[in-house]
Amino acid sequence: MKYVIFSKGDEKSNLLRLSMIAEFREYEMEYDEQEPELVLSIGGDGTLLAAFHEYEHRLSKTVFLGIHTGHLGFYADWRPHEADKLVKLIAARDYSVVSYPLLKTTVRYGLGKKEAEYVALNESTIKSSGGPFVVDVLINGNHFERFRGDGLCMSTPSGTTAYNKSLGGALMHPSISAMQLTEMASINNRIYRTIGSPLIFPDHHEVSLRPVNDKDFQISIDHLSILHRDVGEIRYEVAKEKAQFARLRQFPFWQRVHDSFIED
Repeated sequence: MKYVIFSKGDEKSNLLRLSMIAEFREYEMEYDEQEPELVLSIGGDGTLLAAFHEYEHRLSKTVFLGIHTGHLGFYADWRPHEADKLVKLIAARDYSVVSYPLLKTTVRYGLGKKEAEYVALNESTIKSSGGPFVVDVLINGNHFERFRGDGLCMSTPSGTTAYNKSLGGALMHPSISAMQLTEMASINNRIYRTIGSPLIFPDHHEVSLRPVNDKDFQISIDHLSILHRDVGEIRYEVAKEKAQFARLRQFPFWQRVHDSFIED
């Protein structure tokens, strides 16, 4: 099997990476940064997000797995002291594969046909570059509302435990093929109104955001934030591709939620 290991970069993660590479050699595993079948991240969910985007061009051929060297993560759920056991299970290919829905973001510029496409494992956010944030929200091509506020966040089901949760969004099980839109400090008064609640869309829906005033926006895709100028429209939909994760033991999603937010 071909594999690669991403490290957070701290001493603990780097040492564990070297140790696991040495152990994998005993099983004749091939370290391959170009075409890995397994991408193992050591650090936290942020490390796994970076690894995911490094190999997002080969999602159908790659599975991901994470070891956390800090706090328990939703993607990185193995601990350093379990590394020996993990190596043996991986070498024996003793695992199943689970798939998580992803978010496709399409940014269209100006009046032309130029577009940029992105895929997110957690979420995409959009904020103004400095002025008031005002966009028309369309659902399947039909006008839903004119939003005024700090910004909007569209998340994947697995990403609902991240920024979406801090915005008051609902937690969704990652087996649900959907996306969720949450507001950032919307303006609601006698003149301006928004729905004021998170919205969950099935995988056959498309949500478009169209600028009303300012056309320069700060758009994030997971941990990456880019300033986009002369934006004509931002389209969100559930991606056709999915992220594949190696499942080597049972660790129910709601148990992860409990351990992360209630008690560990």
